[in-house]
Order: sequence, then C-alpha cells, then structure tokens
Amino acid sequence: MAESLNLPSSQNGTAVNREEIYRAIVPQVASIVSDEDDQIANMANVAAVLREALGFFWIGFYRNENGELVLGPFQGTLACTRIPYGKGVCGAALERKETILVPDVEAFPGHIACSSLSKSEIVVPGVKEGEVLFVLDIDSDKLDDFTKTDQRHLEKVVDLLL
Repeated sequence: MAESLNLPSSQNGTAVNREEIYRAIVPQVASIVSDEDDQIANMANVAAVLREALGFFWIGFYRNENGELVLGPFQGTLACTRIPYGKGVCGAALERKETILVPDVEAFPGHIACSSLSKSEIVVPGVKEGEVLFVLDIDSDKLDDFTKTDQRHLEKVVDLLL
C-alpha cells in the first residue's frame, strides 16, 4: 500500500510556498519511480503526487505516438484524447522540444480548450536522445499561476521519468 506524501506544513500561520513543496516532493518522486520500470505506472503516480501536493486544476501526461500526442495518466476533469503535432500548447512543446509556460491560455495562438476552466498552463516535454517521448501538461484555473520555480522543478520531475 502506498504511503501518503510527506509535505511541509505551515508554521506560525505562514503559508508554505511552492519552492518548499517542490523541495519536499522531488526526492519523494525519485524514490517512487526508482524501483518501477513501467512508464505508465510511474506517470500515474507522478500525476497523483503533483495533484495532491500542488492542487492544480489538471495534471497529466500525453505520450508521443508517431508524432501525435495521446492521452496518458492524468488527474482532473475529462481531457482531450489526441493532440496533433504543433497544435495547442502541448503540440507546440512537442514541436519545439522545450518547456512552454503560458500565463493566459486565451492569448496562446491555437490553444486547444479541453476545458473552459483552464486559465494558465505549463507543458514540460520529456526529451531523450533528441526525441520527445511524452509531455507533462499542467493546467491551472488561475491566470498567470506558473513561474520559473514551477518550470525548474517540473523539469526535474520529468527528468526522473526518462
């Protein structure tokens, strides 16, 4: 049976910031995925950990299947099943092979609205030997909710899955 996450708690009424949360969960993610070879199982657990720790609106993975992104494990509402190469934030991350941070999805050309509740987004590609194997897609129901702190730590999480 899985154990619950060991997350930092607020002290003296001071809210815990994301940096502290990431510092706590990245080593836990490393431990969770280190003994498991199944990519789908690891993606499922990572999505669950990120959702529990950070509470974002939608967190999930899309796998690169012959240049098209196909829905993988996720936490959240109903999702788009397939995303073409170069389309939307996920397809752009697949094409560019780099993290894309979008403060306002309505301002992103070609954004695919899987949910009208999504306001900002970060997509981190898992690139190995020059090929994108998958993307980690996280949506927030708040505008401008992602920072370079999220990017830096989420890239570490993705690296653990490669």
